[in-house]
Amino acid sequence: MTNKELVLTEDMFELLDESEKNSEFIAIQSKTFSKDTWDRFKKNRLALIGLIFLVIMILAAIFIPMFSPYGYEEQDMALRNALPSLAHPFGTDKLGRDILVRVMYGARISLAIGFASAGINLVVGIIYGGVSGYLGGKVDMIMMRIIDIIYSVPSILYTLLILMVFGNNIISMVIAISITSWIQMARQVRTQVMSLKEMEFAMAAKVLGADHMRILMKHLVVNALGPIIVCLTMMVPNAIFTEAFLSMVGIGLDPLIPSWGRLADECRQLLFTYPIHIIWPIAAICLTILSLNFIGDGLGEALEVKR
Repeated sequence: MTNKELVLTEDMFELLDESEKNSEFIAIQSKTFSKDTWDRFKKNRLALIGLIFLVIMILAAIFIPMFSPYGYEEQDMALRNALPSLAHPFGTDKLGRDILVRVMYGARISLAIGFASAGINLVVGIIYGGVSGYLGGKVDMIMMRIIDIIYSVPSILYTLLILMVFGNNIISMVIAISITSWIQMARQVRTQVMSLKEMEFAMAAKVLGADHMRILMKHLVVNALGPIIVCLTMMVPNAIFTEAFLSMVGIGLDPLIPSWGRLADECRQLLFTYPIHIIWPIAAICLTILSLNFIGDGLGEALEVKR
């Protein structure tokens, strides 16, 4: 390079001041998947309100019956059908039992049925739908036809048969609700697995010698967790509503088990004389189902892949 060219180069470029060197630098905070999901979830106010309500309901269901001076079966015939007061915030029923304690005790049963049914649906749906979607071909066709056969029979018939055989208890109710509810999860998992197994990361794992179970569980199912979790959150309110409906029509849990549906059925008999009593179990069912639906919508937006 000649002296003339060197002078030209120095004239064309000018050194920046120290204050201007980082003026266009953009810092991006590194986040984990869970932290990033939580930050997006918090932006949905309805989902956050639903989560707060659900946590409060769970804590109330645990501690109110535990520390209340009244038992859920304790009767006081002198205070039958009492209106809400400081001693009994929700009033008392036709046998003088505290409605608040019974509603909170019923929350234990209804929420336990909802979460247990959703857990069974999750395990069965992931295994069945994952195997069907991953193997494909004739295996997938046979497994899907089995689902079609099961789904063709009304679920109420399965429910009645199971409750008649095993009795009107919590375990039989969970089985009755889960007997067909897992089909929705299986179809969701199958769809996700069939689309993900053709992706590059799944093919790379197969080329590197990973076995089929590792590819399915460690790569495909993990990457489909977003839709799976959203589907799971929708199954909990469905199970709670199903139990409440069956108990209200008289084919659900035993009358001695104070679930929300059974409480609503008891209050329904006094609907025209003491209508305020039915408000509490119905409100608990509606608000819990609404909060779970809000949580599901919030998780759907937070776990959306395109985001």
